[in-house]
Amino acid sequence: MSLGDRPTTTTTAATPLTPRPISAGVRIGHVHLKVADLDRSLAFYCGVLGFELMQRFGSQAAFIAGGGYHHQIGLNTWESKGGSPPPRGSTGLFHLAILYPTRAELADALRRLIDNKVPLDGASDHGVSEALYLNDPDQNGVELYWDRPRKEWPRDADGQIAMVTAALDLRSLLREPPLT
Repeated sequence: MSLGDRPTTTTTAATPLTPRPISAGVRIGHVHLKVADLDRSLAFYCGVLGFELMQRFGSQAAFIAGGGYHHQIGLNTWESKGGSPPPRGSTGLFHLAILYPTRAELADALRRLIDNKVPLDGASDHGVSEALYLNDPDQNGVELYWDRPRKEWPRDADGQIAMVTAALDLRSLLREPPLT
């Protein structure tokens, strides 16, 4: 599915599938990515995006994070060393989403991508968030985004979230003051 194939609006709220929803405190803790070349992946995630290497297990695995956390992303070659990306039309990870705390931090990420000549696959304003889409060196989809404050999220007449997919103004994003 390309970015252009995504629906532009959602017209109804999701139907509850369980009588007892999961706790509101649940978070996605980390993701492990199968990669072909650990050093190449570390160069991208640490060298370009700025994650810190927390622990490495030789040439087979590494754990990276921001802010001193034990790991947010695991990179491993256990089943994929020298491998190729999955073919289009197969199941698997659509993308890994990395949430930045502020718009200025997302702008910093965009500057890092530009400085390292990493191309974008897309850039969208979803009303609730602004997002950059790209691929890592193993063609895993990566979304870099920040959430607007909840009070600014668009709502429909029934008060349900009304996300959209509109073009993101990259020039406006780059006008955010650089981080010091």
